[in-house]
Amino acid sequence: MSTDMTSARSSLDPTARQVWRAGRGPVLVVVVVLLAGLALAVAGGSARSGFLDPRAVDPSGSRAVAEVLRDQGVEVVPITTTAGLREVARAGDTVLVVFPERLVGEQATAVRDTGADLVVVGSFQPEQFAPGVEVRGDTALEARQPACRQPVAERAGTADTGGISYEARPDSGAQIEGCYARDGRASVLSLKAGGRTITFLGNPQPVTNDRFDDLGNAALALGLLGQDDRLLWYLPSLGDVPEGETRSFYGLVPDGVWWGLGQATIAVLLLMLWRARRLGPVVPEPLPVVVRAAETVEGRARLYRRAGARDKAADALRAGALRRLVPLLGLPRRAEPPAVVDAVTGRTRRTGPEVAAVLYGAAPADDAALVRLASDLDALDREIRRP
Repeated sequence: MSTDMTSARSSLDPTARQVWRAGRGPVLVVVVVLLAGLALAVAGGSARSGFLDPRAVDPSGSRAVAEVLRDQGVEVVPITTTAGLREVARAGDTVLVVFPERLVGEQATAVRDTGADLVVVGSFQPEQFAPGVEVRGDTALEARQPACRQPVAERAGTADTGGISYEARPDSGAQIEGCYARDGRASVLSLKAGGRTITFLGNPQPVTNDRFDDLGNAALALGLLGQDDRLLWYLPSLGDVPEGETRSFYGLVPDGVWWGLGQATIAVLLLMLWRARRLGPVVPEPLPVVVRAAETVEGRARLYRRAGARDKAADALRAGALRRLVPLLGLPRRAEPPAVVDAVTGRTRRTGPEVAAVLYGAAPADDAALVRLASDLDALDREIRRP
């Protein structure tokens, strides 16, 4: 007699209700996290933050420097656009340029043509602001002595410097002074020419709130930024790039990345085709052998007896009893032994030591003791289940 297996076909695809039941927990967690983040953002909205922002009070901000400069009579003017800088900058001002990597050629030219003194922080293209200046690599961020004759550095003494190091060609026509050098590479480089000073600062730490009051950082930052009556704090914004100089996200990604993504996509598709292959419809298949539970228990018991593992057998009996009894007592699955003992004594007439000996006692000394333990566990189970 043959069986038509096609008539027993069944779909294992989850229903919409099953998908919702399985996914509502993660969805709820995501919603709670988003709401918590929104609440924190609203609560902390009054505290401005931003790296090297003169209005920011967080450790990476620079409000401390700006406030001390104002107390010393220096007018600090935050500027975020190139047009705004062109409009207000003039000779006799100091322009602090942070995030110089955001500037394109036209913007850097506008900064250079202001005629004001410049302090440029962390520039990898110093030639945009002072021809003849080159990057000589990165050095360790550390406390250094000035080792130069620049008055500002001599007054500051030891300061947190390092980072990007610079070097200027002697034929640049400017008076060059390199300070806080390591292995001949200066991390603070000043050039004086044409009645103006251009300073490159390789490490922004002396200007941050977090490190402003360490070592000679305050004296160095105030000396560089407070030489004139007005400081224009130029924070180039990403939205201020001149028309025609902007590049799309795809244009910023190197070609090698696209080749790599293409190869990875092909590999994933091939893996999906390989792992998703099916030899036919899903059909039920009977197991080759059906083993009764009683036979499994007896076989395991014979193995325990042959090995003389009464301790393992007792642990198995007690663990099974606890799995059955703990839910009946209204306790969590991982309840501590004292809590289980107290709950059992409250439901039975047994004493605490008696219950503890049955559920958590020592291993039986012989087979007879193991049989008694099994009988005691069954009796305890019946007592707890008794209405």
